[in-house]
Amino acid sequence: MRVGLVGYGDSGRSFHVPLLRAAGAEVAVVATRDAVRSAAVRSDLPGARVVPDLDALLEAAPGAGVDVVVLASPSGVHAEQALACVAAGLAVVVDKPLAVDAAQAQRVVEAAEAAGTVLTTFQNRRHSDEHRTLRRLLERGEVGRPFRFERRWERWRPVPKQRWRENAPASEGGGLLLDLGSHVVDAAVDLFGPVSAVYAELTARTTPSEDDAVLALTHAGGVRSHLAVGSLVGAPGPRTRLLGTAGAYVVTDFEGEPAAFTGFTDAPRCTGWVVAGAERRPVPTAPGEPADFYRAVARAVAEGDPAAVPVPPRESLHVARVLDAARASAAELRVVTLPDAGPAR
Repeated sequence: MRVGLVGYGDSGRSFHVPLLRAAGAEVAVVATRDAVRSAAVRSDLPGARVVPDLDALLEAAPGAGVDVVVLASPSGVHAEQALACVAAGLAVVVDKPLAVDAAQAQRVVEAAEAAGTVLTTFQNRRHSDEHRTLRRLLERGEVGRPFRFERRWERWRPVPKQRWRENAPASEGGGLLLDLGSHVVDAAVDLFGPVSAVYAELTARTTPSEDDAVLALTHAGGVRSHLAVGSLVGAPGPRTRLLGTAGAYVVTDFEGEPAAFTGFTDAPRCTGWVVAGAERRPVPTAPGEPADFYRAVARAVAEGDPAAVPVPPRESLHVARVLDAARASAAELRVVTLPDAGPAR
């Protein structure tokens, strides 16, 4: 699979390129105007052509044999750029979120469906050790019938980084709701299906858009998800806690970030613990790795099968609707229902 990559900042260079390489893909063209990032591309990817923008990339794509465009650009331009890729007849991977709101996301999804184009969202956390292991644990019924899912992505970062993500308004993709919130809502939707009701509290303390978000989701199947993302959290809580009728699944820390609630000793080749009162046992890590995301993309592109993508576009559209509902809930201090929740899992 030959790739055209738009953007070579933290996302493009640190996340997409390593996973693309691990999946056996070749980055053929990179779009960036920044001189420092252009030099980094030439150092990291000596075989790749550097162009200034998406238009130039799309013009170069046929000659470079590009099969798929990966958008690692600021969230505010995702919808516009994805529509351009679809119009050019190219498969496209959009870094999360698919768009800054559901209306834009719907336009992208419907355009891709009408064109028969392969489209997916880069929700790479679906392929993390934690998520794979939790999905297998649910399939095996190891905590009984689940009824509450808690996921936190909390940091102690009292001085914001100076990036577009921290400085842009929500309409241009700024804030944690669209950033980390996209990840935690997608995880809940992937594990427990569509959401029928949303309650949220959103606050901007150190940045123009929210840097503190708490969401309570009711899934059509009855499970409730309590999700929190924040950058001003001096005592980050347990990363994951899933409660079920036969016990709980707990992950206390996350990728080496400081955690205030510990007490579980890591076990080799295990991810998280099943706990029932005083009983606890480590859970073997499910097979797989993050690069499986791009392996799935490569299969979908090779087969020309939009249904084979790792993250279905309609699920990303549903996540966008949940995030829109969270904004309405926080603004109006009420529970917002989603009439299009779809069938329960």
